[in-house]
Amino acid sequence: MVEPVSTYENTAENEALLRDLLQRIKPVSDTLRKAATHRLDNLTKPIGSLGKLEELAVRICCIQNKTLNITTDPLRIYAIAGDHGVNEEGVSVFTQDVTRQMVQNFCDGGAGINVLANTAGAELCVVDLASKGGSYPTHPTLIQCKIAQGTNNIAKAPAMNREMCLRALLIGAALANKALAEGCPAIGTGEMGVSNTTPSTALYCAYLNLLPQDITGAGGGLDPEGVTRKTSVIERALSLHSATIESEDPIDILAALGGYEIAALAGLILGGAANNQLVLLDGFIATAAYTAAWKLCPTVKDYAFFSHASAEAGHKQILAKLDIDALHDLGLRLGEGSGVPLALFLMRCACNTYNQMTTYSDADVEPPENL
Repeated sequence: MVEPVSTYENTAENEALLRDLLQRIKPVSDTLRKAATHRLDNLTKPIGSLGKLEELAVRICCIQNKTLNITTDPLRIYAIAGDHGVNEEGVSVFTQDVTRQMVQNFCDGGAGINVLANTAGAELCVVDLASKGGSYPTHPTLIQCKIAQGTNNIAKAPAMNREMCLRALLIGAALANKALAEGCPAIGTGEMGVSNTTPSTALYCAYLNLLPQDITGAGGGLDPEGVTRKTSVIERALSLHSATIESEDPIDILAALGGYEIAALAGLILGGAANNQLVLLDGFIATAAYTAAWKLCPTVKDYAFFSHASAEAGHKQILAKLDIDALHDLGLRLGEGSGVPLALFLMRCACNTYNQMTTYSDADVEPPENL
Protein backbone atom coordinates (compact mmCIF):
# COMPACT_ATOMS: atom_id res chain seq x y z
CA MET A 1 0.00 0.00 0.00
CA VAL A 2 1.21 3.49 -0.82
CA GLU A 3 1.52 5.63 2.30
CA PRO A 4 -1.07 8.44 2.48
CA VAL A 5 0.15 12.02 2.34
CA SER A 6 -0.38 14.43 5.23
CA THR A 7 -3.89 15.79 5.69
CA TYR A 8 -2.73 19.33 6.69
CA GLU A 9 -4.96 20.17 9.65
CA ASN A 10 -3.46 23.50 10.80
CA THR A 11 -5.27 26.30 8.95
CA ALA A 12 -2.87 29.16 9.71
CA GLU A 13 0.06 26.97 8.75
CA ASN A 14 -1.71 25.93 5.57
CA GLU A 15 -2.16 29.55 4.47
CA ALA A 16 1.58 30.04 4.94
CA LEU A 17 2.39 26.80 3.12
CA LEU A 18 0.30 27.86 0.14
CA ARG A 19 1.95 31.30 0.03
CA ASP A 20 5.35 29.60 0.06
CA LEU A 21 4.28 27.23 -2.71
CA LEU A 22 3.12 30.10 -4.91
CA GLN A 23 6.37 31.98 -4.33
CA ARG A 24 8.38 28.98 -5.51
CA ILE A 25 6.73 28.99 -8.93
CA LYS A 26 9.02 30.88 -11.27
CA PRO A 27 8.67 31.65 -14.97
CA VAL A 28 10.67 29.25 -17.10
CA SER A 29 13.97 30.69 -18.25
CA ASP A 30 14.22 31.74 -21.87
CA THR A 31 18.02 31.52 -21.75
CA LEU A 32 17.93 27.99 -23.17
CA ARG A 33 15.39 28.75 -25.89
CA LYS A 34 18.01 30.00 -28.33
CA ALA A 35 20.32 27.01 -27.76
CA ALA A 36 17.47 24.52 -28.06
CA THR A 37 16.23 26.15 -31.25
CA HIS A 38 19.75 26.14 -32.66
CA ARG A 39 20.04 22.40 -32.07
CA LEU A 40 16.67 21.75 -33.71
CA ASP A 41 17.63 23.86 -36.72
CA ASN A 42 20.84 21.86 -37.13
CA LEU A 43 19.15 18.45 -37.14
CA THR A 44 18.94 16.63 -40.47
CA LYS A 45 15.58 18.03 -41.55
CA PRO A 46 14.21 21.23 -43.05
CA ILE A 47 14.06 23.99 -40.46
CA GLY A 48 10.78 23.89 -38.56
CA SER A 49 9.56 20.80 -40.40
CA LEU A 50 8.53 18.96 -37.22
CA GLY A 51 6.14 21.77 -36.36
CA LYS A 52 4.59 21.50 -32.91
CA LEU A 53 6.99 18.72 -31.93
CA GLU A 54 9.75 21.30 -32.12
CA GLU A 55 7.75 23.76 -30.05
CA LEU A 56 7.18 21.05 -27.44
CA ALA A 57 10.87 20.16 -27.37
CA VAL A 58 11.90 23.78 -26.80
CA ARG A 59 9.35 24.16 -24.00
CA ILE A 60 10.59 20.99 -22.32
CA CYS A 61 14.19 22.17 -22.56
CA CYS A 62 13.28 25.43 -20.85
CA ILE A 63 11.29 23.68 -18.09
CA GLN A 64 13.97 21.07 -17.42
CA ASN A 65 16.77 23.62 -17.79
CA LYS A 66 18.89 21.54 -20.15
CA THR A 67 19.61 21.26 -23.86
CA LEU A 68 20.26 17.51 -24.05
CA ASN A 69 18.49 14.39 -22.79
CA ILE A 70 15.11 15.97 -22.18
CA THR A 71 12.47 13.48 -21.11
CA THR A 72 8.85 12.90 -20.18
CA ASP A 73 9.48 9.58 -18.49
CA PRO A 74 8.47 8.21 -16.13
CA LEU A 75 5.12 9.98 -16.05
CA ARG A 76 2.65 9.41 -13.23
CA ILE A 77 -1.06 10.10 -13.61
CA TYR A 78 -2.94 10.82 -10.40
CA ALA A 79 -6.63 9.95 -10.66
CA ILE A 80 -8.17 11.75 -7.67
CA ALA A 81 -11.67 10.86 -6.48
CA GLY A 82 -14.29 13.00 -4.77
CA ASP A 83 -18.07 13.09 -4.56
CA HIS A 84 -20.40 16.06 -5.07
CA GLY A 85 -23.51 17.00 -3.12
CA VAL A 86 -24.97 18.70 -6.18
CA ASN A 87 -25.66 15.21 -7.55
CA GLU A 88 -28.93 15.34 -5.61
CA GLU A 89 -30.17 17.95 -8.10
CA GLY A 90 -30.31 15.41 -10.93
CA VAL A 91 -27.34 16.84 -12.84
CA SER A 92 -25.97 13.41 -13.81
CA VAL A 93 -27.31 10.18 -15.23
CA PHE A 94 -25.24 8.36 -12.58
CA THR A 95 -25.72 8.01 -8.83
CA GLN A 96 -22.91 8.81 -6.42
CA ASP A 97 -22.37 5.10 -5.87
CA VAL A 98 -20.63 5.03 -9.25
CA THR A 99 -17.73 7.14 -7.96
CA ARG A 100 -16.86 4.44 -5.47
CA GLN A 101 -17.43 1.66 -7.97
CA MET A 102 -15.12 3.34 -10.49
CA VAL A 103 -12.36 3.84 -7.91
CA GLN A 104 -12.44 0.10 -7.39
CA ASN A 105 -12.49 -0.38 -11.17
CA PHE A 106 -9.35 1.77 -11.45
CA CYS A 107 -7.66 -0.42 -8.86
CA ASP A 108 -8.79 -3.56 -10.69
CA GLY A 109 -7.37 -2.25 -13.98
CA GLY A 110 -10.64 -2.24 -15.90
CA ALA A 111 -11.26 1.44 -16.72
CA GLY A 112 -10.44 3.38 -19.85
CA ILE A 113 -7.61 5.23 -18.13
CA ASN A 114 -6.03 1.91 -17.11
CA VAL A 115 -5.94 0.68 -20.70
CA LEU A 116 -4.67 3.96 -22.12
CA ALA A 117 -2.04 4.43 -19.41
CA ASN A 118 -0.82 0.86 -19.88
CA THR A 119 -0.69 1.33 -23.65
CA ALA A 120 1.42 4.48 -23.30
CA GLY A 121 3.62 3.13 -20.51
CA ALA A 122 2.42 5.66 -17.95
CA GLU A 123 1.96 4.91 -14.26
CA LEU A 124 -1.52 5.33 -12.78
CA CYS A 125 -1.95 6.17 -9.11
CA VAL A 126 -5.48 6.32 -7.66
CA VAL A 127 -6.23 8.72 -4.81
CA ASP A 128 -9.33 8.64 -2.62
CA LEU A 129 -9.65 12.16 -1.29
CA ALA A 130 -13.38 12.64 -0.78
CA SER A 131 -15.51 9.79 -2.09
CA LYS A 132 -18.49 8.77 0.02
CA GLY A 133 -18.10 5.72 2.23
CA GLY A 134 -15.33 4.20 4.27
CA SER A 135 -11.89 2.94 3.37
CA TYR A 136 -11.22 0.79 0.33
CA PRO A 137 -9.36 -2.52 0.37
CA THR A 138 -5.65 -1.83 0.30
CA HIS A 139 -4.06 -1.82 -3.14
CA PRO A 140 -0.52 -1.03 -4.35
CA THR A 141 -1.72 1.80 -6.60
CA LEU A 142 -4.21 3.36 -4.16
CA ILE A 143 -3.51 6.29 -1.84
CA GLN A 144 -6.19 6.67 0.83
CA CYS A 145 -6.22 10.15 2.33
CA LYS A 146 -9.92 10.86 2.67
CA ILE A 147 -10.66 14.25 4.18
CA ALA A 148 -14.43 14.43 3.53
CA GLN A 149 -17.47 12.48 2.39
CA GLY A 150 -17.90 14.63 -0.71
CA THR A 151 -18.89 18.28 -0.99
CA ASN A 152 -22.04 20.09 -0.01
CA ASN A 153 -24.62 20.87 -2.69
CA ILE A 154 -23.29 24.07 -4.32
CA ALA A 155 -26.84 25.17 -5.17
CA LYS A 156 -27.62 25.31 -1.44
CA ALA A 157 -24.30 25.96 0.37
CA PRO A 158 -20.57 26.37 -0.24
CA ALA A 159 -19.03 23.15 -1.51
CA MET A 160 -16.51 23.30 1.34
CA ASN A 161 -15.00 25.89 3.64
CA ARG A 162 -11.70 27.63 2.99
CA GLU A 163 -9.87 25.44 5.51
CA MET A 164 -10.86 22.24 3.71
CA CYS A 165 -10.09 23.75 0.33
CA LEU A 166 -6.58 24.61 1.51
CA ARG A 167 -6.10 21.05 2.72
CA ALA A 168 -7.10 19.68 -0.66
CA LEU A 169 -4.80 22.10 -2.48
CA LEU A 170 -1.83 21.15 -0.33
CA ILE A 171 -2.49 17.42 -0.65
CA GLY A 172 -2.38 17.89 -4.42
CA ALA A 173 0.95 19.72 -4.13
CA ALA A 174 2.26 16.92 -1.89
CA LEU A 175 1.34 14.39 -4.58
CA ALA A 176 3.48 16.33 -7.06
CA ASN A 177 6.34 16.28 -4.55
CA LYS A 178 5.88 12.55 -4.03
CA ALA A 179 6.11 11.94 -7.77
CA LEU A 180 9.26 14.05 -8.04
CA ALA A 181 10.90 12.27 -5.11
CA GLU A 182 10.12 8.95 -6.80
CA GLY A 183 11.76 9.96 -10.06
CA CYS A 184 8.90 11.38 -12.15
CA PRO A 185 9.78 14.51 -14.16
CA ALA A 186 6.21 14.60 -15.48
CA ILE A 187 2.79 14.26 -13.90
CA GLY A 188 -0.72 13.95 -15.34
CA THR A 189 -4.14 14.93 -14.04
CA GLY A 190 -6.95 12.42 -13.66
CA GLU A 191 -10.18 12.45 -11.69
CA MET A 192 -13.29 10.54 -10.74
CA GLY A 193 -16.37 12.21 -9.30
CA VAL A 194 -19.94 11.79 -10.48
CA SER A 195 -21.46 15.22 -11.31
CA ASN A 196 -18.09 16.99 -11.38
CA THR A 197 -18.79 18.73 -14.70
CA THR A 198 -21.35 20.81 -12.79
CA PRO A 199 -18.91 22.45 -10.32
CA SER A 200 -16.36 22.69 -13.11
CA THR A 201 -18.81 24.66 -15.23
CA ALA A 202 -19.69 26.88 -12.28
CA LEU A 203 -15.99 27.59 -11.73
CA TYR A 204 -15.50 28.57 -15.38
CA CYS A 205 -18.42 30.99 -15.11
CA ALA A 206 -17.06 32.50 -11.89
CA TYR A 207 -13.41 32.75 -12.95
CA LEU A 208 -13.84 33.65 -16.64
CA ASN A 209 -17.14 35.55 -16.64
CA LEU A 210 -18.84 33.00 -18.86
CA LEU A 211 -22.55 32.20 -18.97
CA PRO A 212 -23.89 28.78 -17.92
CA GLN A 213 -26.16 28.53 -20.96
CA ASP A 214 -23.13 28.91 -23.23
CA ILE A 215 -20.91 26.20 -21.75
CA THR A 216 -23.09 23.69 -19.87
CA GLY A 217 -22.92 20.26 -21.47
CA ALA A 218 -24.25 16.74 -21.16
CA GLY A 219 -21.50 15.49 -18.86
CA GLY A 220 -21.94 11.74 -18.49
CA GLY A 221 -24.87 11.64 -20.92
CA LEU A 222 -27.75 13.98 -19.99
CA ASP A 223 -30.54 14.49 -22.50
CA PRO A 224 -31.52 18.05 -23.54
CA GLU A 225 -33.99 18.34 -20.66
CA GLY A 226 -31.26 17.27 -18.26
CA VAL A 227 -28.84 19.85 -19.66
CA THR A 228 -31.49 22.55 -19.14
CA ARG A 229 -31.94 21.41 -15.53
CA LYS A 230 -28.18 21.35 -14.98
CA THR A 231 -27.88 24.88 -16.40
CA SER A 232 -30.54 26.09 -13.97
CA VAL A 233 -28.73 24.47 -11.04
CA ILE A 234 -25.48 26.21 -12.01
CA GLU A 235 -27.30 29.54 -12.31
CA ARG A 236 -28.70 29.07 -8.80
CA ALA A 237 -25.23 28.27 -7.46
CA LEU A 238 -23.72 31.35 -9.08
CA SER A 239 -26.48 33.53 -7.66
CA LEU A 240 -26.12 32.04 -4.18
CA HIS A 241 -22.36 32.63 -4.14
CA SER A 242 -22.37 35.95 -6.01
CA ALA A 243 -20.69 37.86 -3.18
CA THR A 244 -17.85 35.34 -3.09
CA ILE A 245 -17.48 35.53 -6.88
CA GLU A 246 -17.38 39.33 -6.72
CA SER A 247 -14.57 39.12 -4.14
CA GLU A 248 -12.36 37.56 -6.85
CA ASP A 249 -10.54 35.50 -4.22
CA PRO A 250 -9.50 32.35 -6.13
CA ILE A 251 -9.48 30.12 -3.05
CA ASP A 252 -12.84 31.28 -1.73
CA ILE A 253 -14.39 30.80 -5.19
CA LEU A 254 -12.90 27.31 -5.42
CA ALA A 255 -14.22 26.50 -1.95
CA ALA A 256 -17.70 27.79 -2.76
CA LEU A 257 -18.19 26.18 -6.18
CA GLY A 258 -15.57 23.48 -6.65
CA GLY A 259 -14.87 19.94 -5.57
CA TYR A 260 -12.25 18.28 -3.42
CA GLU A 261 -10.71 16.48 -6.38
CA ILE A 262 -10.74 19.68 -8.42
CA ALA A 263 -8.96 21.56 -5.62
CA ALA A 264 -6.42 18.76 -5.25
CA LEU A 265 -5.77 18.79 -8.99
CA ALA A 266 -5.22 22.55 -8.80
CA GLY A 267 -2.69 21.88 -6.04
CA LEU A 268 -1.07 19.15 -8.13
CA ILE A 269 -0.65 21.64 -10.98
CA LEU A 270 0.83 24.26 -8.65
CA GLY A 271 3.15 21.70 -7.08
CA GLY A 272 4.31 20.45 -10.46
CA ALA A 273 5.09 24.00 -11.58
CA ALA A 274 7.03 24.69 -8.37
CA ASN A 275 9.02 21.49 -9.00
CA ASN A 276 9.79 22.23 -12.67
CA GLN A 277 7.80 19.16 -13.66
CA LEU A 278 5.92 18.80 -16.91
CA VAL A 279 2.20 18.95 -16.09
CA LEU A 280 -0.01 17.12 -18.59
CA LEU A 281 -3.68 18.01 -18.33
CA ASP A 282 -6.73 16.05 -19.35
CA GLY A 283 -9.96 17.73 -20.48
CA PHE A 284 -12.92 19.61 -19.04
CA ILE A 285 -12.52 19.01 -15.30
CA ALA A 286 -8.72 19.22 -15.42
CA THR A 287 -8.93 22.56 -17.22
CA ALA A 288 -11.23 23.85 -14.46
CA ALA A 289 -8.58 22.84 -11.93
CA TYR A 290 -5.95 24.53 -14.09
CA THR A 291 -8.06 27.71 -14.20
CA ALA A 292 -8.13 27.79 -10.40
CA ALA A 293 -4.36 27.26 -10.27
CA TRP A 294 -3.83 29.90 -12.96
CA LYS A 295 -5.90 32.41 -11.01
CA LEU A 296 -3.66 31.76 -8.01
CA CYS A 297 -0.46 31.94 -10.07
CA PRO A 298 -0.58 32.76 -13.82
CA THR A 299 2.96 31.40 -14.23
CA VAL A 300 1.64 27.82 -14.10
CA LYS A 301 0.88 28.24 -17.81
CA ASP A 302 4.61 27.79 -18.52
CA TYR A 303 4.45 24.22 -17.21
CA ALA A 304 1.05 23.07 -18.47
CA PHE A 305 0.44 20.92 -21.56
CA PHE A 306 -3.19 20.47 -22.59
CA SER A 307 -3.75 17.02 -23.97
CA HIS A 308 -6.98 17.56 -25.88
CA ALA A 309 -9.97 19.73 -26.65
CA SER A 310 -12.86 17.93 -25.00
CA ALA A 311 -16.14 17.21 -26.77
CA GLU A 312 -17.88 18.48 -23.62
CA ALA A 313 -19.83 21.62 -24.52
CA GLY A 314 -17.90 24.83 -24.02
CA HIS A 315 -14.40 23.39 -23.64
CA LYS A 316 -13.10 24.80 -26.91
CA GLN A 317 -14.55 28.20 -25.99
CA ILE A 318 -12.85 27.96 -22.60
CA LEU A 319 -9.49 27.04 -24.14
CA ALA A 320 -9.78 30.03 -26.47
CA LYS A 321 -10.58 32.28 -23.52
CA LEU A 322 -7.44 31.00 -21.78
CA ASP A 323 -5.37 31.35 -25.00
CA ILE A 324 -4.53 27.65 -25.04
CA ASP A 325 -3.86 25.29 -27.96
CA ALA A 326 -4.66 21.66 -27.18
CA LEU A 327 -2.48 18.89 -28.60
CA HIS A 328 -5.37 16.67 -29.77
CA ASP A 329 -8.99 17.06 -30.80
CA LEU A 330 -10.40 13.53 -30.90
CA GLY A 331 -13.89 14.02 -29.54
CA LEU A 332 -12.94 12.67 -26.11
CA ARG A 333 -15.12 13.35 -23.05
CA LEU A 334 -14.32 10.44 -20.75
CA GLY A 335 -12.28 12.26 -18.13
CA GLU A 336 -10.29 10.04 -15.74
CA GLY A 337 -7.06 11.46 -17.22
CA SER A 338 -7.68 9.69 -20.52
CA GLY A 339 -6.17 12.41 -22.69
CA VAL A 340 -2.83 12.36 -20.87
CA PRO A 341 -1.45 9.09 -22.33
CA LEU A 342 -2.22 10.37 -25.84
CA ALA A 343 -0.34 13.60 -25.14
CA LEU A 344 2.50 11.64 -23.59
CA PHE A 345 3.15 9.87 -26.88
CA LEU A 346 3.45 13.18 -28.75
CA MET A 347 5.71 14.65 -26.08
CA ARG A 348 7.85 11.53 -26.05
CA CYS A 349 8.22 11.88 -29.82
CA ALA A 350 9.26 15.51 -29.35
CA CYS A 351 11.91 14.51 -26.82
CA ASN A 352 13.23 11.58 -28.83
CA THR A 353 13.54 13.46 -32.11
CA TYR A 354 15.29 16.28 -30.28
CA ASN A 355 17.64 13.91 -28.43
CA GLN A 356 18.33 11.25 -31.05
CA MET A 357 18.32 12.81 -34.52
CA THR A 358 21.76 13.56 -35.89
CA THR A 359 22.98 17.01 -36.80
CA TYR A 360 24.12 17.89 -40.31
CA SER A 361 27.76 17.86 -39.26
CA ASP A 362 27.49 14.51 -37.44
CA ALA A 363 25.75 12.88 -40.40
CA ASP A 364 28.01 14.48 -43.01
CA VAL A 365 24.96 15.92 -44.72
CA GLU A 366 25.15 19.32 -46.39
CA PRO A 367 22.99 21.83 -44.48
CA PRO A 368 20.55 24.24 -46.16
CA GLU A 369 22.03 27.45 -47.44
CA ASN A 370 20.17 29.58 -44.93
CA LEU A 371 21.56 27.78 -41.87
